[in-house]
Amino acid sequence: MFEKYLMLIIYFAVLIGLSYIASKQVKNLKDYFTGGKSLGYLVAAFSTQATGESAWLLLGLTGMGALVGVSAYWIVVGEVIGVAIAWFVMAQRFKKLTDLYDSITMTDYLVSRFRPTTNTLRLVAAFSLSIFVLIYISAQIDATGSAFERFLGWDYYLGAIIGFVIVVIYCVMGGFLAVAWTDMFQGAVMLLCLCLLPIVAYFMLADSDNIITGLQAIDPNLLNISGAYDFNLMGIMSILGMLFIGIGFLGSPQIFARFIAIRDKEELNKGRWVAVVFTFLVGTSAVTIGIIGRYIFTSVGVDPEATLGNGGQNVLPNLVEHTFPPLIVGLYVAAVLSAIMSTVSSLLILASGAITNDFYRKIINPELRGKSAARISRYVTIGLAIVALGIALSVAILSPDRTIFWFVIFGWSGIAATFCPMVILSLFWKNYTASGAIASMIVGFISIPFFKFAAPNIDGIGQYFVALESLPPAFCASLIAGYLVCKIMPNQSINEDYAIDLQSIHSQATD
Repeated sequence: MFEKYLMLIIYFAVLIGLSYIASKQVKNLKDYFTGGKSLGYLVAAFSTQATGESAWLLLGLTGMGALVGVSAYWIVVGEVIGVAIAWFVMAQRFKKLTDLYDSITMTDYLVSRFRPTTNTLRLVAAFSLSIFVLIYISAQIDATGSAFERFLGWDYYLGAIIGFVIVVIYCVMGGFLAVAWTDMFQGAVMLLCLCLLPIVAYFMLADSDNIITGLQAIDPNLLNISGAYDFNLMGIMSILGMLFIGIGFLGSPQIFARFIAIRDKEELNKGRWVAVVFTFLVGTSAVTIGIIGRYIFTSVGVDPEATLGNGGQNVLPNLVEHTFPPLIVGLYVAAVLSAIMSTVSSLLILASGAITNDFYRKIINPELRGKSAARISRYVTIGLAIVALGIALSVAILSPDRTIFWFVIFGWSGIAATFCPMVILSLFWKNYTASGAIASMIVGFISIPFFKFAAPNIDGIGQYFVALESLPPAFCASLIAGYLVCKIMPNQSINEDYAIDLQSIHSQATD
């Protein structure tokens, strides 16, 4: 046990050290929320992907691999496609516009893009972002408690609170720059640990040549690309539901904040390959870990969740302890906490920006500047963190059978459905208006709970919504709503400067 704690002490010391260094560079809101737009490509790429993956990757996706087998690779395919489109197609345009308008948050960009005459757009964006970000953060805090409980034998609630305190300390100290630097470190830890584990575990198997036969005997569906379904409509819906998880990379504010903060176009061009390769390696490794763990720890007729926990989320801890000595196990505890804390920290800064900059400074107190603004941002960060902690602990009490995978995905889907269709249309359709953007956000915000909780109960078709999950239909509803409102209200003034900017950006982006 001492070896595990030693590794954790080193890990936390690095985080706090990076945060202290970053804190010396925070002089104003731009520094606190974008790091002065100075990120290099490695920091930006690792930070983006570490933020996008979260506890969902190390505990949730490994568990999915254990429960459903090779069909979970569709999630990786969807993620790689989503990351590639975000970095190769959308990033340059978004970066050029946010630099042109000197935006420091997603809402800043939207207001500059549409130039609305009221604060409705700003209020809807800040409110909807804060709600789903709090849900997303609470899911990560929940995973922190589970990680400490499983790896170190701590009480769940103590683990959740300790992890929460550490993240808040380095967020409040160094703001976005601290988050980005620690994400770089945490992403490297995640990459190393995820890629190493399945390779070592496989070669340690005495009967590695029989793994396919063994999986076939345990459950033939583990080797079926459509999982538990035949390759019919239900099977196709299930595949699409997994593929479309990658939609969340196409405009989610916590992802695109890195494009605002990256130094320039050249850094974007180098960072995109790092991001795509990182996503492929960690995603493939996570699913493979789950599959190998299912082969090692279960047998014919054994309920995998009885052995591997709800959603199979204990498969990674079990396989780590089966494969490595305690000191290396400590490294994997750090890797799991890396996935969790990199996302929590990024989301806290994002939500703090929505409230401090997008709401308070732009609507209530326009004179807020400099160190006073940074100080208030720190207070808001602490307040949001406390609310998220309360949600996490409440969910733990009220829903003991929850799984990390779907708890995280609900928050991820809410942010994606609310913002991604709007960001896509704002970048590629010059006739997109403020009214259309507001409609997209409202419909996306409402659609997630509808398709998650109400649609599955519809007679005859409810089962298809269960297989498809809530994000794909909510995303489509948001996209259609924005388009229809712009067509129905075509006389709203269009930002002609933006149309000119977009033409220039398009020609430059294809050079």
